[in-house]
Amino acid sequence: MNQSEFAKVMGELAERGEPFAVATLVKTEGQSLVRAGSKVVVSGAGQVVYGTFRGACPEPAIVSSAKKAMGAGVPRTVRVYLERVEGLDAAVLKSQNEEEIHAEAAVGGTLDLYIEPFLPPQRLILVGQGGKDDVEDALVKLGRGLDFEVVVIDHSPVLSEEPDRLVSDPAFDLSKFDFSPSDSVVVLTKGERDADVLRALAKFKLRYVALVASARRAEEDRAKLKGIGVDEGFVSALRSPAGADVGAMTPAEIALSIMAEVVAVKYGKKVPGKARGPGS
Repeated sequence: MNQSEFAKVMGELAERGEPFAVATLVKTEGQSLVRAGSKVVVSGAGQVVYGTFRGACPEPAIVSSAKKAMGAGVPRTVRVYLERVEGLDAAVLKSQNEEEIHAEAAVGGTLDLYIEPFLPPQRLILVGQGGKDDVEDALVKLGRGLDFEVVVIDHSPVLSEEPDRLVSDPAFDLSKFDFSPSDSVVVLTKGERDADVLRALAKFKLRYVALVASARRAEEDRAKLKGIGVDEGFVSALRSPAGADVGAMTPAEIALSIMAEVVAVKYGKKVPGKARGPGS
């Protein structure tokens, strides 16, 4: 294994904020064409970007297990059972489940893999309008309490708890922010800059985008976005009114409903959203 190349690949993926997983061969029994300690790096897109097990394990099976580890966010161990078949140059997958891979290969035996996911920091990004906003304040507290890295983009916020990062330049260009696909963004611009902020966000691939607004204002903003040519997929996916439908009334409850929706999307779960306005 080339340690410097391995470190470089991991560093590049981490710098780009991309999820990835490392599959490490920790134990072999029987014949083996690959040594314990060998590693394969699988990107979040399901591509093997480093390493090989030299045909001892089917690559699609490694990718599948790596993607499941990334989806769950926890490491997993997988045992590979190899059935020796003459004349094979590479392992051929026969079957696979959560804990086992069965394949035909040029050699027989077993391989034990440890698959560890590496996920980018979970960020909650709040775009505010300045001044006191109790929903924004509650989101900072809840986000930090749920182990999100909380970023506030607001020229003059009034907050009772410090975010992890504050961008307070009134002339800050949102299109220059270092967004990543795992970011959750909540827009609290109170109508004044809704369309401009959302148009900037539409240029990025983001996991979750919500606008805190009434159902009526949300539909007006959707119409504006469509009118200025914003991608319809983004407009349709916009969460507004923001939050899960839990009957929230107070600012703290509204923030709780938004975080419930953020967490549900993070884990690929569906929760009932708040009703949109007439004609949606």
